[in-house]
Amino acid sequence: MNIFANIKKEIVKQVNQALDRKVAIKEADLVFPPDSKMGDISLPCFGLSKELKKSPNDIAQMLLTELSSCAQELSSVESMVATGPYLNFTLDKGQLVKKIFAEIKKCPQDFGKNKVGKKKRVMIEYSNGNTHKEYHIGHLRNISYGDAVNHILAANGFDAIPVSYINDFGIHVAKTLWWLYHKENETAKNFFENFKKGGITPGEKGRFLGQMYAEATKQMELKSQAKEEVGLIMKQVETRKGEYYKLWKETRKWSIELFDQIYRELKVHFREVFYENEVIEEGFKIVADLYEKHILVKSQGAVIANLEKYNLGVLLFLRSDGTALYPVADLPLAMLKFKKYKLHKSIYVVDIRQGLYFEQLSKVMELLGYKQELMHLGYDFVKLPEGMMSSRTGNIVTYQELSEKMLANAKTETRNKHEDWTENKIDMVGKQIAYGAMKFEMIKVSRDKTITFDIEKALRFDGYTAAYLQYTCARINSILRKADVVETRLIASVSVKNLVETKEHDLIMKLAKYSLAVELAGTNYEPSEIAKYLFELAQQFNDYYHDVPILKAPEEIKLARLALIKAVKQVIANGLTLLGIETIEEM
Repeated sequence: MNIFANIKKEIVKQVNQALDRKVAIKEADLVFPPDSKMGDISLPCFGLSKELKKSPNDIAQMLLTELSSCAQELSSVESMVATGPYLNFTLDKGQLVKKIFAEIKKCPQDFGKNKVGKKKRVMIEYSNGNTHKEYHIGHLRNISYGDAVNHILAANGFDAIPVSYINDFGIHVAKTLWWLYHKENETAKNFFENFKKGGITPGEKGRFLGQMYAEATKQMELKSQAKEEVGLIMKQVETRKGEYYKLWKETRKWSIELFDQIYRELKVHFREVFYENEVIEEGFKIVADLYEKHILVKSQGAVIANLEKYNLGVLLFLRSDGTALYPVADLPLAMLKFKKYKLHKSIYVVDIRQGLYFEQLSKVMELLGYKQELMHLGYDFVKLPEGMMSSRTGNIVTYQELSEKMLANAKTETRNKHEDWTENKIDMVGKQIAYGAMKFEMIKVSRDKTITFDIEKALRFDGYTAAYLQYTCARINSILRKADVVETRLIASVSVKNLVETKEHDLIMKLAKYSLAVELAGTNYEPSEIAKYLFELAQQFNDYYHDVPILKAPEEIKLARLALIKAVKQVIANGLTLLGIETIEEM
């Protein structure tokens, strides 16, 4: 529920009556002042000045006079003041906090959600991993961002359908297989000897395949026959015959087992997982049909869609040797999605380099008669302090390497702070801190920004981190435990008239704005809006906690303050849930 929606409607109605139909304002004309001392909601009068041919200052004063005579109609407003060209409204914090408490009491986990999506079916495809490659921290940004957007769309009333698409049939697979069984590859021979003995984990097998891909890329540049040999392997895999096809089936399982392990660790769930090999044959049929209809044409032996008249260049479907490129699978998959799920919109979370490609794919779908929207949500790269990564060169930090280091650091920090905790508890809390930090670092900035991932900074408890937010929740839990107040009394019987401190009013306003952050994040597909909001709320709470006594306050005031901080904890927990991050009871 957007708490401010009704308040703004109330103000707009009265202002427009005061304007007597000469001109009208909209809810969007009302803004939040940068300083709470100026009021809680403000109407800048510059736009009205031109229409009414009066100065903004005079209009603000005129509206103040008119509205003062019908103040009873503005039940949510405590006071009004004209400050230069602005008409500023101070809200009744008692009413506001009553609404917040009532909403939280009714359904705590749903506080801040809305129904603007009207249950429209939106599919979001993310974590599009490649089998036979390592899963690195660039993929971590994809899955963290995609999962957060999925939760946020659901919170905005959409029927959000999370899916993944695994590239298990591309030329990268053939390259890996080529080097995997190459007679000069001693590393692979030794690995398979150890593999026969057993005990190799999915992570080790996945890491090994990634190493083979990186090495294959290097070796192809040194061996003159490599390209031809890889092409033949690709043909064998696509026709599903021969030794390399059998090898593909076995090694493909290794990658999928690794992906499943990562999804479990990150607690990411998909409605369905699509695989390239399951749609590629249909793709070849569609390509043949489109070629017959002259939608696709041949160019230098390759099959292409010529989109130059749309300023979109050329989209390659088949290489001159007949092997497939991405659209051969992506086209039938897009058709399948719309047919099976009756989608309003299909979203692809893929890095920014693929922007043109998705414009091309969308145009081809449009030419085929599809009117539903295909949207590409691109995100920028993840860097390490020492430079960029590339799975082609092997200069990467894998997901396994990152998660192992993050877990080790988080557990060490937890163990040092809680020597009396069991190893099981240290392990559980360490994982919650580590995985929360990994996700938060990937979504705390807008998707068009490059990320430089710094492990030490990510785990800090005093910065713009998940640990800081988790620690804030744990601190509130600690206060509530010490208070030992019956839960029903805390929320149901509290007297909100005892919340009179300026910092309390600031917290109340911030809590009321949570729904706006959720809506804005959904509109812009930007989890960073929620991350930023949560950080500011946590800062305000910690400032309040240091300056205002809670447990030592008189009983009724203490109850009101406990109810307020409990609401803060609930909102932080709700926001973290939308970001795919767990709260922690004790840290």
